[in-house]
Amino acid sequence: MPRSFDMATDYEGSVEQVHRAFGDERYWLARLADSGADETTLDALTVTGDGGIDVVTTQVLRSNRLPGLVSQFHRGDLNIRREEHWQPIRDGRAAGAVTGTIPGAPVSLSGTATLAGTGGGSRLSVQITVEVKVPLVGGKIESFIGSQLTELLIAEQRFTSVWITEHR
Repeated sequence: MPRSFDMATDYEGSVEQVHRAFGDERYWLARLADSGADETTLDALTVTGDGGIDVVTTQVLRSNRLPGLVSQFHRGDLNIRREEHWQPIRDGRAAGAVTGTIPGAPVSLSGTATLAGTGGGSRLSVQITVEVKVPLVGGKIESFIGSQLTELLIAEQRFTSVWITEHR
């Protein structure tokens, strides 16, 4: 049974600054390099004329770094494909959609995101649903993924905040 996770993180930067970073190739290359993955690629980055952003990345985690629970059900390296689609900013907000897949693994991730202004910066709110189709232990793996997603969101917020400060 799929599990849903609601997460949020605050940025000192404005909605415009964070959204602009999401559309910058240099930002993505640096963010991927900082991700801790063994291999990373920016597979696609498209910024539309009206300010929409589509991003596709791949991150590889080597099998020797995987937790035992994961390696029991997936042999070899994990290739994590992530897609983010951001709408243009409208009324001080940007809506997004995210999907994640691991080819060859019974895992899917999908969700929505909202980037909205706060008094002094912005807040990214994310609602993610994770499904692991493995009898008996799928729920444990879903919970593990959820905790990892929370840590990932925090790390990406820190990276983005530093990026914005250094690239104003």
